[in-house]
Amino acid sequence: MPAITFFNFNCMQSSTITIDILLDKDKIPEQIRWQADNTTAEEAQNAKAIMLSVWDGVDKSALRIDLWTKDMMVDEMADFFYQTIMSMADTYDRATHQQDLVSDMKKFAKDFYNKFRATQLKENR
Repeated sequence: MPAITFFNFNCMQSSTITIDILLDKDKIPEQIRWQADNTTAEEAQNAKAIMLSVWDGVDKSALRIDLWTKDMMVDEMADFFYQTIMSMADTYDRATHQQDLVSDMKKFAKDFYNKFRATQLKENR
């Protein structure tokens, strides 16, 4: 069972997040469930997609796991990407306070989503 454990070294507390992936015979995700031990949710929660990024400071590289279930719709994927990019911009803002770059990221996210919506409208005609 894969698990991610976060440590708070000031208080020596830890938090564990468990992600379970159910694969079909072709190793395509059918179900994604996650649970955290420091939450009010008593049972694992369903998810249709996950993106996990880890920064390797030694190799100076990002390691990623990107998974989505078979029933994830294209419009849900666009929403997921839009919200993820906006969230990344907010995180970058808190870390660097570089407003020009944050604005660029948010503008990209909005342009991406607007282009997706325009494409969907054309395809649905």
